[in-house]
Amino acid sequence: MKASAFLYPWDVVGDPGAPARVRDLGVRQVTLASAYHSTRALTPRHPLHRVVTAEHSAVLHPLDEDRWADAELRPYAAGDWAPGDAFGEAAAVLADTGLDVHTWVVLAHNSRLGAENPGTSVVNVYGDRYPWAPCIARPAVRTYVVSLAAEAAVRPGARGTELESLGWYGLAHLHAHDKIGGVPLGEAAQYLMSLCFCTVCRAGYLSLGLDPDELNTAVRRALEPVWAGAQAPGGPEGLAGIEKLLGAELTAATLDWRVSTARSLQEATVAAVRAHGGPGFQVLVHADPHSHRTGANAGVDPTHILDTADGVVLPCTGGAAEAMLPPFAAHRREPTVLAANFTVVAGMGGSPGTLADDAAHARALGATELRLYHAGLASDADLAAVTAALSRLG
Repeated sequence: MKASAFLYPWDVVGDPGAPARVRDLGVRQVTLASAYHSTRALTPRHPLHRVVTAEHSAVLHPLDEDRWADAELRPYAAGDWAPGDAFGEAAAVLADTGLDVHTWVVLAHNSRLGAENPGTSVVNVYGDRYPWAPCIARPAVRTYVVSLAAEAAVRPGARGTELESLGWYGLAHLHAHDKIGGVPLGEAAQYLMSLCFCTVCRAGYLSLGLDPDELNTAVRRALEPVWAGAQAPGGPEGLAGIEKLLGAELTAATLDWRVSTARSLQEATVAAVRAHGGPGFQVLVHADPHSHRTGANAGVDPTHILDTADGVVLPCTGGAAEAMLPPFAAHRREPTVLAANFTVVAGMGGSPGTLADDAAHARALGATELRLYHAGLASDADLAAVTAALSRLG
């Protein structure tokens, strides 16, 4: 069962032992970040540093200045955490060790972009902007996403790409000193708090026969029991939970706008990457089979995304494989990839010790490949467990 390990360029650059260490895990591929959001990351084995702070979203390779010369929005270059062509340098030494390299590209998630261009952000029902969440209905954002994907996905030496956050982002977002947990928000409330009411989305609702002001009032009314603490725990989740709060008709209408917007962006983005990458360049999308969900794993319709891309990467840690894999397996045709993504960092909620059993279960549910998050962040003990698991799987 083919496995790929996620890495950052700074896990490799400056550490001569990194490529062989990753290869010796038993993986055949590395999914290497080429455009990534802000993060603070441990590098527990690096000879030169132990903590890397990526201060903002950035490309980890030199920008094509001609591509962005007249662009309304453009990506940011990395600072000293990934100078020059950090991706290219890391990719070259990994390939020299016999590993296939695929790019890892974060798209519609960029806090600095939203802070410096507030008009690009999702605006919730109360008028609050989410700077980390570019509104994918806005023309400038869509142009930015498609162009960024084409450039950051197709790098020298890369044989394919994995596109993260190719869809709606919403309220859920790890944030510095986060203080939004005071009122528990179930999946339904998260959806309502992720609906966008920017000018473009309001026009989109109107195009579907919805009065955006009336929709705004209905969403606020639906959220009142949540703020009052009167929402009963253990109630319906997913679409049933949203319909209980908002009603079936309005739920369907908002989903219509959001799904159609995401679909057209996904189609345009994958087409741009393929045009730039040429024949044989593989394009996978990080996804979730529930179209109302937001975040890094974009909520999609399984049939549509499998007709659009070469496959998907699905979050399967902690028993999630049962919900993630079957909806895609039911529509899979060869050679479509269904990659089960398992966190293998114990300190981040992963279970490397059960990876062999988890992977075998995922394969029984339809998974064709594995993704391991994250070889650069894992401890030596975690990596030893991964090596043992992959040797059992063969």
